Amino acid sequence: MVKIHTISPKSLSWEVVENLVNEPYKLELSTESRQLIIKCRDYLDRKMESESKPIYGITTGFGSLCNKTISNDELSLLQKNLLMSHACSTGDMVNADIVKLMLFLKAHALSLGHSGVQVATVERIIDFYNNDVIPVVYDRGSVGASGDLAPLANLFLPLIGMGEVQYKGKILPAANVLEQFGWQPIELKSKEGLALLNGTQFMSAHGVYAMVKVFKLSRLADIVGAVSLDAFDGRIEPFHANIQNVRPHQGQIETARNIRKILEGSELAMRAKKHVQDPYSFRCIPQVHGASKDAINYVAGVLLTEINSVTDNPTIWPDEDLVISGGNFHGQPLALAFDFLAIALAELASISERRTAQLILGIRGLPEFLVANPGLNSGFMITQYAAAAMVSQNKQLCTPASVDSVVTSNGQEDHVSMGANAATKLLKVVDNLERILAIELFNAAQAIEFRRPAKSSPYIEEFISNYRSAVEFIEQDKIMYKEMEKTVEFMRQVKF
Repeated sequence: MVKIHTISPKSLSWEVVENLVNEPYKLELSTESRQLIIKCRDYLDRKMESESKPIYGITTGFGSLCNKTISNDELSLLQKNLLMSHACSTGDMVNADIVKLMLFLKAHALSLGHSGVQVATVERIIDFYNNDVIPVVYDRGSVGASGDLAPLANLFLPLIGMGEVQYKGKILPAANVLEQFGWQPIELKSKEGLALLNGTQFMSAHGVYAMVKVFKLSRLADIVGAVSLDAFDGRIEPFHANIQNVRPHQGQIETARNIRKILEGSELAMRAKKHVQDPYSFRCIPQVHGASKDAINYVAGVLLTEINSVTDNPTIWPDEDLVISGGNFHGQPLALAFDFLAIALAELASISERRTAQLILGIRGLPEFLVANPGLNSGFMITQYAAAAMVSQNKQLCTPASVDSVVTSNGQEDHVSMGANAATKLLKVVDNLERILAIELFNAAQAIEFRRPAKSSPYIEEFISNYRSAVEFIEQDKIMYKEMEKTVEFMRQVKF
């Protein structure tokens, strides 16, 4: 049975969003949202009949052209022209899963009943989502100021029969696909083009897509770190609850608790140690992983607020007879949050690479480069190079986008967020983190075999056993990138 998500004014939760990202769903519009949309549109139509003053974006031009008044018989053309002229996204095609999220998030925002669109417009967005008709959107061109104008214009050109879509594995003219479904192009009414193009759905869809991955990677970082700790013959004392309770950052407490639980019953962890302390990359896992957890939770809160918000402009309150032009489309809340999250994830990657480096040093009874049969074999030497390269790239990607601003719209938009750039580079940091953790697991699983016959915890032994069904112990040198890719895929598929 196909699962259904009903779009309503009810706030989205991370559970709902994760389900939509990870499982196939169909969307439907609730009666309540349908009524809110109709009420707002009807109010706007009546308002325009009686209002003599210009209303920004409805009876005027856009941006620095806001002083140009548009006649009533040209209002529909104004909105069509807006979509065509603003469709300036460029670069690489955006991942289809992210584009579907953009469609969903825009439909949800419009369903709150403050945007003045037609029900038919929202229903067509839902049609696209439900039938996997994916508009072609490119990843560059938004400055994150009046929302994500350029990519959202590309996203919604197909509503009016223009632009291109991905459908059944092919890129096709949108008009052809609409014809296949028997869908007429939407005839945009006043304000609708602006409602579609203003908003932060490009930024927020990238953020949601990243965050769903990050929730899992944060948990994996603790598991993989625990495998490395036992493989390195590390000490368990730094994870004692007392240490965390006298510096009670929530993420630190949670991380130490996770490590203790993962290592519960480990023969390796409990045996006597010759060394008094471990390097910081092991000893300070609670502090480093914990700080990143706290950052992740903060950004998750910001993002959840954003995707439950109205971010187009102007905003309409029918019951209060108000149409107000403001700045809810400005991406600064997301830009700052995404830069913060990228830094937090880069730190998870950085400490992971250091643990990998410690495992290949040839100390604490482990062979140099974890070579099972040294001599002709180089072992895991270059896996650490790969991790180091990505750690360095992350540092470059963590240069904050949010501190930059380039004036646009002839000075009308004189401060922009660059939140879209923050969003796209965040995804690259997420991908690097996933691969760096995979390299650590690849090394740690190899290292722990040199501790036999001693056993780790039941949890880790089962985890490594499952991993070994995908990646074998390396006896002799082999092509390593294939094993690394298998490890990445294992991490993507593993359930907790």
